[in-house]
Amino acid sequence: MELPARTRTYVTPIFDSRRWDSFRLRPGDIVVCTPIKSGTTWTQMLCALLVHQSPTFPQPLNSLSRWLERNREPLEETLATYAAQPHRRIVKTHTPIDGIPYDPGVSYVFCGRDPRDVFFSMCDQIDNGSEETVADIRRRAGLPEDFELPSEPEQLFELWLTVPYAEGLEDGFPMGSVLSQTAGFWRFRHLPNLLFLHYADLSVALDAEMRRLAAFLDVPVDERLWPSLREAAGFEAMRARADELAPGAHYAEWRSNRDFFRRARRGGWQGRLGAESRSRYEEIATARLGPRLKAWIEGGRAAVGDPRDARLSA
Repeated sequence: MELPARTRTYVTPIFDSRRWDSFRLRPGDIVVCTPIKSGTTWTQMLCALLVHQSPTFPQPLNSLSRWLERNREPLEETLATYAAQPHRRIVKTHTPIDGIPYDPGVSYVFCGRDPRDVFFSMCDQIDNGSEETVADIRRRAGLPEDFELPSEPEQLFELWLTVPYAEGLEDGFPMGSVLSQTAGFWRFRHLPNLLFLHYADLSVALDAEMRRLAAFLDVPVDERLWPSLREAAGFEAMRARADELAPGAHYAEWRSNRDFFRRARRGGWQGRLGAESRSRYEEIATARLGPRLKAWIEGGRAAVGDPRDARLSA
């Protein structure tokens, strides 16, 4: 069986995968390894609810489950936070699979989402960034103070599809890869300690998907607690707790923490991309992903079945 190997480093103004060099995984750790804007916070929340068997946690989620590689998070502080946790740890990463350590005693949870919805959710996030956050990114990237991204979504969409976010990727500028990162994890979907969730499946069958995650993590379901856990995992419940759940809220990252959970897009890209952009997406996504992965990333298990099913074509 082919296993992942950490063969590449990913360094951008936002994150640095070399920070894994200072981190030691423990048996039982959970690594939430999603592309940007693909249900990361939702997946972290589900894992935390199951690990702690409570809607409340020892720390706010944005401190409990930190983005390990993020440059804005002081490394020593991040390492100390994780080292002090006596329970199963939930580590957040947006690094491709060939840039993170693989350990058979660790659970890896990937969440996918329709890339077109990811793009518009990314646009919402850019618009919601606080002045301090924008200034910090410009400084780290060495950009002039008056630098602006294209205001026309179709122009930015083309850049996002075709300009690498980091060396070793084919897409993702300015915030992060979806196509390349998803394709990398998909190669290892056969691994017993890698679970594929999908935003669409969570949206329409949250209870069933939570139970599937619980079984994967080997967390017994306490039916007495389940209703409160299920309720806390809902979009509106999470939005109401935005100050403790939104990533970066402890750095005043957003103009509005609640607007980080502004809308749960599913198919919201329709009517917003012109014919040329839709055609470019079809061309690029088909070439890079292949038919089954493209169908899965757009529609989840409901569209193509379980990614691990070897009877289905690649």
